[in-house]
Amino acid sequence: MADHGERLTIPTPVSDVSGVYSRPDGADATVVIAHGAGAGMDHPFMVAYAEALNALGLATLRFNFAYMEAGRKLPDRAPKAVPVWAAVLEEARRRSAGEPVWAAGKSFGGRMASLAVAEGAMEPAGLVFLGYPLHPAGKPEKLRDEHLYGITLPMLFLSGTRDTLAGADLLEGVVAKLPTATLTWQEGGDHSFAIKGARRSPAEVVAPLARQTADFVRSAAL
Repeated sequence: MADHGERLTIPTPVSDVSGVYSRPDGADATVVIAHGAGAGMDHPFMVAYAEALNALGLATLRFNFAYMEAGRKLPDRAPKAVPVWAAVLEEARRRSAGEPVWAAGKSFGGRMASLAVAEGAMEPAGLVFLGYPLHPAGKPEKLRDEHLYGITLPMLFLSGTRDTLAGADLLEGVVAKLPTATLTWQEGGDHSFAIKGARRSPAEVVAPLARQTADFVRSAAL
């Protein structure tokens, strides 16, 4: 997939990481996008989501965590991931024109963003979760929700109805206890938003996700 953004090296307290920044004319918000545990910022899903947001008039900065930058497979734990998130968000804020700067993340990347907010390490305008990993696969009793209840920022949960890391009843129960959160289901989608039996390009997969993100970002600013 073509990549028309500006490639950056972003200093963080952990190590320098790569990023790609793209700003369409007249952008009224910036969305910083973190990857999931198993694939970096140049995965087709990540590129397509950023480009779809750009087409909808939002600036984007997607980036790698330190472990991905170093070519390691094991994801960083929060003490390393959170400072990277905070540094990248500040880089996006420096490049903005004063518009709201949001934090979005696929799975692991979204959970790390929420931990960074809960710990007071960063303060985006809001959070967008692309498949929030509420629990490990097959272990619905091990919820990763406790820190969410202290977050008062606007939150958008985008989740597939077949996501094995976020049982529908469990996720609905959590979101019901978050006054500033909205949950939008992607019918038939798994944790990667793939739909069984449907062959879709990355652009087709992310189109509804980007549209719902843009709508939420703009409605929160009203």
